[in-house]
Amino acid sequence: MQPIEDSQKAALAGRLDRPLSVGGRTVANRLWLAPLAGLGHVAYREVLAEYGGCGLMFTEMCGAKSVPTENRYVSPVFRWRDEELSRLVCQVAGSTPEQMIPAARRVQDCGFFGFDINMGCSVSGIVKKNAGAALLKDPDAALRVVEGVRKAISIPLFVKFRTGWTPDVEPAARLARRFEDAGVDCLVFHPRMAPDKRTRPPVREHIKAIVDAVSIPVLGNGDVVAPGDCLDMLETTGCAGVSVGRMAIARPWLFAEWTTGHTPPATCFRDYAMRLADALDQHFDPVRALKRYRLFTIYFAANFTFGHALQSWFLKAKTMDEIRSVIREHVHPDLQLVRRPNFSLYNI
Repeated sequence: MQPIEDSQKAALAGRLDRPLSVGGRTVANRLWLAPLAGLGHVAYREVLAEYGGCGLMFTEMCGAKSVPTENRYVSPVFRWRDEELSRLVCQVAGSTPEQMIPAARRVQDCGFFGFDINMGCSVSGIVKKNAGAALLKDPDAALRVVEGVRKAISIPLFVKFRTGWTPDVEPAARLARRFEDAGVDCLVFHPRMAPDKRTRPPVREHIKAIVDAVSIPVLGNGDVVAPGDCLDMLETTGCAGVSVGRMAIARPWLFAEWTTGHTPPATCFRDYAMRLADALDQHFDPVRALKRYRLFTIYFAANFTFGHALQSWFLKAKTMDEIRSVIREHVHPDLQLVRRPNFSLYNI
């Protein structure tokens, strides 16, 4: 593992390991798991909880039309463990108040910590439905969704959004102020244009523009890979905390590492790979478990100098038992780590 300077470790922990009030409720710290489609599922969250250090977790993106009638024991995305509800936010994508209000009520009735409106996803299938980042094209429509949900529920209300469809951050800042006025309790902001699939670096200054525009907490998000990235985001933008996505899949112990100074053991990668395999087997059928594990391996293999070779071994596996054989044979403490995950693998 790459060492963290003691001064940097202390400064980062001092900023992150503090409670944050959101909508009258207290979150233990300021380092959160970002919502991740196909990756932030119940099995991964169970493993993450074992490592500790994550202040708030978000579900995968759920569809507003499905949530009101979803069976939590059947749905691949609207699924949870009862013990995680007190720090779990459900993220939902929808285009109208009529879609979102029943979903929000169901989420509140189930006991989630909060409800998160997705205004960041720019995948074509979501945008075509006028959901996700498409709502940023019509601020009035976005506000109607927020106002409708706010009137329907009392739990904390979050909005995850991007800069928008142009490079100018001022429309996003104006919208942030309108969100606050409508009763949103917390904003999670990703400082990229909606069409950008991580081909350009995020614009950190845009986070500061959102922070300066509102008085509610703003969590920064985007390309936080190393402790220095996290500390820089906190110091240069004034954001209340940081939401970590892809790197959380690559190294889930980073939450404990960055908030408390925890040092993971030499066997951490092997242990993690096996824990996740076991959790997926517990929560999903064999076909879905294998598909989700294969998606995970893109991020896991990116940790290593020869990650392409490691991932190829995983992709050849036809069952979860074969996955475990790959772990036992190919994942060991002397694998050479890269300083930063290999983005040619990691960037999907």
